[in-house]
Amino acid sequence: MALPKKKRRKKGRLKKVLMPALTVVIAFCLLTSLQVLTLRFLNPPATVSMAWNWLKGQFGSKPYTWPKYPWRSLEDISPHLIKAVLAGEDQRFFSHHGFDLIEMDRALRDALTSGKTRGASTLTMQTARSVFLWPERSFIRKSMEAYYTILIELLWNKRRIVEVYLNTVDWGRGVVGVEAAARRYFRKSSNQLKPSEAAALAAILPSPHRWSPTNPDPVVRGRVERILKDMEHIPLGFERE
Repeated sequence: MALPKKKRRKKGRLKKVLMPALTVVIAFCLLTSLQVLTLRFLNPPATVSMAWNWLKGQFGSKPYTWPKYPWRSLEDISPHLIKAVLAGEDQRFFSHHGFDLIEMDRALRDALTSGKTRGASTLTMQTARSVFLWPERSFIRKSMEAYYTILIELLWNKRRIVEVYLNTVDWGRGVVGVEAAARRYFRKSSNQLKPSEAAALAAILPSPHRWSPTNPDPVVRGRVERILKDMEHIPLGFERE
């Protein structure tokens, strides 16, 4: 039975709207998937966060100096630092798929009971944020962070996630990546870091522009002690990949 003329016109208009929208969504998914897949094999020459800060510097009063971040493969980074970062930032890294539901539940309970908010971001989420997204907080960015987290977990392995994270994370003003951080704070390469130095670097990651690994305040010293204890129980699960 043929549809009435009015309904046919309405269906035609709906199709004209939905088809371009669907095309845009599919193109976006394909392009972003290709973007993430490419960085599975190639090291990013820069991050979106760097480009964003550079653009802001061009129009602001404070010019942005493009940081140097010499890339280091995971084999050339001290295992003490890898364990320290996992202990401080994401202890269930090898058991989750991008989202730590246990930590998210704890953060929600803390917010409801004490009114204090804290982060529950995994290494994958932080990598998505630092490599692919702008630094300004918003609902859109948080949604994009979740989307890129899923892509990263699908297209990269755990070894690559840790490697990219350590090489692109913000470690202080003008300091990006593990090698730059090791040289700035301890005057040595990242493969020479001692456990105490690694723990100090990991301890400041939640607030690298306010805390110092070489001149720690009581909060940082407490974090260093906890990280050193937890490092003993952190496995490096890359062997199974």
